[in-house]
Amino acid sequence: MSAPAAVLPARGWTRRFRANPTSWLGVALIAAVVLAALLASTIWPLDPLEQNVAERLMAPTAAHPLGTDTFGRDVLARLLHAARISLLIGAFSIALAMTIGSAIGIAAGYLGGWFDAAVTSLLDVLLSFPTLLLGLMVVAMLGPSMGNLVIAIAITELAPFARVARAPTITLKGRDFVEAGRALGFSDLRLVVVHIIPNLLSEVVVVASLWLATAIRTEASLSFIGLGVKPPTATWGGMIREGFENILDAPWLALAPSLAILVTVLGLNLLGDGLRDAIDPRARRD
Repeated sequence: MSAPAAVLPARGWTRRFRANPTSWLGVALIAAVVLAALLASTIWPLDPLEQNVAERLMAPTAAHPLGTDTFGRDVLARLLHAARISLLIGAFSIALAMTIGSAIGIAAGYLGGWFDAAVTSLLDVLLSFPTLLLGLMVVAMLGPSMGNLVIAIAITELAPFARVARAPTITLKGRDFVEAGRALGFSDLRLVVVHIIPNLLSEVVVVASLWLATAIRTEASLSFIGLGVKPPTATWGGMIREGFENILDAPWLALAPSLAILVTVLGLNLLGDGLRDAIDPRARRD
């Protein structure tokens, strides 16, 4: 005998999300950034690594709308290609943190006892470190590279996902449909996968959209201090670092990637706020 999976009703969250204009602004901003990254070579076909010393530190012109850097490379081309790296690092690190962190939180909430106490203590330790400081420590130990950067950022964001997944798991494991499944002899794994995960997935997705902005900021910060992806690969943080040396003579070098980070983070925050307000109307600000 089997029982259907019980998923708590969404209570019209998709309708509330569509009715929120700030949610659509966030979607539009993120869609624009993602499309710009995917179509970088089509939008602006110049090679982001091609150097032309004769055109170094040129002000914005028709040929170079965002000017050139200290090596004569086109800033617009580098900005568009850097979006790919920054978004990929952010997306992979969030996916890793969401998968591992949520699994830890669900296991702690479902099993309880000493395991829950140990996990909670570990999460408190991780949360006591500032995100940037913890990421810096991990990258300094592993070495600067794209893969290590993903791991470092994921480690800094494990705790929020674990905390968000743990709390509803404690509530859900006592619900009637979980108790019914247990009475029918369902295994713990089946109860978690079929009954618990679908009911907390929306909350985890909201956290993911909000913390993706933090991941992009952390990547930019680590790249700025020289612990990100190695040159000449373009990243937004690396471009700001390169432009900082000529901030007075060529402000466009640091301004362009800074604005790109601002737009991306703003879009993700608006999207995350819209999802949060739609899924949990009680969290909506007055």
